[in-house]
Amino acid sequence: MRAVDAIIFDFDGVLLESEFEGNAMLAELLTDLGHRTNVAEAIEYYVGLNGPEFIAAIEDRIGTELPAEFHERRREQSIRALREGVGAVAGAVEFVRSLPPTIPLAVASSSSTRWLNGHLRHLGLTDAFGEHVYSGREHVNRGKPAPDLYLHAASQLGVDIRRSVVLEDSRIGVTGALASGAWVIGLAAGKHCFDGHAESLRAQGVADVAHSFDEVRDLLRL
Repeated sequence: MRAVDAIIFDFDGVLLESEFEGNAMLAELLTDLGHRTNVAEAIEYYVGLNGPEFIAAIEDRIGTELPAEFHERRREQSIRALREGVGAVAGAVEFVRSLPPTIPLAVASSSSTRWLNGHLRHLGLTDAFGEHVYSGREHVNRGKPAPDLYLHAASQLGVDIRRSVVLEDSRIGVTGALASGAWVIGLAAGKHCFDGHAESLRAQGVADVAHSFDEVRDLLRL
């Protein structure tokens, strides 16, 4: 057991079920455009990526540049998701609400703050994180898998990253979190975590993997 002065949460796939929902829509869109993709493949190849890295990974895999229609439809999907909301990962909201108020919390995500704050409102968790919502696109020069975003979050919370725990669900996320020096708990609780997900996180060097927020609570001895 390590001392925990703060908890830093990834967002998509940790608090929000957007990894499964978003990759299901991505797979459908790519298939419509002539690049047959199923949701398992989208999750395997694209979870944890965002911005230029996300686009580059898709174009590398399909072997061609994505058309303007792809970008237009992805924007429409994002706008609709922000308007309608996306469900929480099972147990996520209850876990955050159960945490002692003395433990500082932050979100550290590759998504934009517009996306993060919009969905925190849907989840009713805006007050739990306050101003400590950080985007790899906006707050640091190097996003995940660099450790910079986690280090930035810890700095803003006023805590030592080595006494912080990071909850991450993706290989890219845990790579950066481990490099930061934090205690990393790999979370395999979302709908996108198919068989073998926990093993893939352990293969990146994660010692502790939880399949639910109850298991996270047990690891933290809360």
